[in-house]
Amino acid sequence: PASPAAASGGRSPVSAAPRQAPRQEPSQVRIIGGRWKRTLLPVPDAQGLRPTPDRVRETLFNWLGQDLSGLECLDLFAGSGALGFEAASRGAAAVTLVESNARVAKQLRDNQYRLDAAQVRVMQGDAFAIAAQLPDASFDVVFLDPPFAEDWVGPALEHAARLSRPGGAVYVETDHALTGADAPVPASLEIVRHARAGAVHFHLLQHRVPGNGAA
Repeated sequence: PASPAAASGGRSPVSAAPRQAPRQEPSQVRIIGGRWKRTLLPVPDAQGLRPTPDRVRETLFNWLGQDLSGLECLDLFAGSGALGFEAASRGAAAVTLVESNARVAKQLRDNQYRLDAAQVRVMQGDAFAIAAQLPDASFDVVFLDPPFAEDWVGPALEHAARLSRPGGAVYVETDHALTGADAPVPASLEIVRHARAGAVHFHLLQHRVPGNGAA
């Protein structure tokens, strides 16, 4: 499949997110584009669950491109499923949602059934254990939104570097900017976009293509 529209000349600007959409109930997330645009999906009340806000997703999918047709995506810390279902709504050929909480995973399956989203697969279990079992270079886009209370960004990026295809994209949300020499970014990944919305920093990285400056 073609590479996402993330690669943009290697630039790494910090951009402002669009104006925030009207607030919605915390027990639901809204798909904002594609086939299921405006569809509301239930979200269980689980500790640490932090759905990606509409305005952040809007910026992300402006970065990736609105049409993800033919792409294979992984959401390693699925939670509400907002990122993965958004990708499926925009034409992704296959989306894998990984969620450790059994009750949250059940809601993801219920939402998958409700949408008749045959291209979406829900896997319940430890994110890192499941990631270790997935084949190398399996995905065009990898979404990472690990709990901020855990120091999981570095290990998650290591898995994403292995699982993403050359030229593919890795999205990661953190509570701090991934800048400086001590940032846990693997050599095979390059930050091409970074923005901030409140306390959340979100980044788009590209998997370097061998022969084009990869380490």
